[in-house]
Amino acid sequence: MLSQTPAFPPIGQSFNVLASVDSTNNYAMAQVRAGLASHGTVYMALEQTAGKGQRGRQWITQAGENIMLSAVVRLNQPLVANPFMLSASAALSCYDFFKIYAGEDFTRIKWPNDLYWQDRKAGGILIESISRAGGREANEDEKPAPLWAVIGIGININQGAFDPQLKNPVSLKQITGKNWDVFLLAKELCNRLEERYQNILSQSSSDILKEYNSVLYKRLQRVRVRKENAVFETTIAGVDEDGRLNTYDTSERSFSSGEIEWLT
Repeated sequence: MLSQTPAFPPIGQSFNVLASVDSTNNYAMAQVRAGLASHGTVYMALEQTAGKGQRGRQWITQAGENIMLSAVVRLNQPLVANPFMLSASAALSCYDFFKIYAGEDFTRIKWPNDLYWQDRKAGGILIESISRAGGREANEDEKPAPLWAVIGIGININQGAFDPQLKNPVSLKQITGKNWDVFLLAKELCNRLEERYQNILSQSSSDILKEYNSVLYKRLQRVRVRKENAVFETTIAGVDEDGRLNTYDTSERSFSSGEIEWLT
């Protein structure tokens, strides 16, 4: 059970819309470093010119069509000690949000933090941490500065066509046949983020992990993956508290994020 922290404003109470930015994560991190962002501050962009995805990939999206936001959260020491709990909770918040419209039976979390509908990618999460705000080092007689995280989320909402180089994208509009109010949905997503953040402070890490694994994409199914130059089949067992993917075939295996590439 994680210890309680002082009350903070709810995530999304400060909701800022940016016409165009290179990356909402870059912008949010700069605001934190300058001391201009507090816990719960959210920055949503109508356009990203250099959105960031996992493993250095670019997040490509059409202007004004999708959710592209970053939320600033303050971390207590238990979360610093177990950072995957924040990642798992952020992924679960996206799952909570998307399943309402796209269907609970079809919505899943693909390790480590992609949002999937059936076998297609609907969104992604990128969490980046910051050691302190203000751009200076602490003096020896100062208390340790709080740690911060920026939770970047991109979810395809109204986009109807995608770059053909992307393998398997899907949007909520393609799933439902409807156009959606992106701003209302973004604020709803913030509510889900807030609920999951509060759960982090009250639930055990084992309960959060159990819930994450219960909606894990391809769990207990055989998949093809690549590690360096080797391609092999393995069965997804689940994810552990360190965020490592555990699988089994001729032997039990364990992989960190970025160590393998999914082929199927």
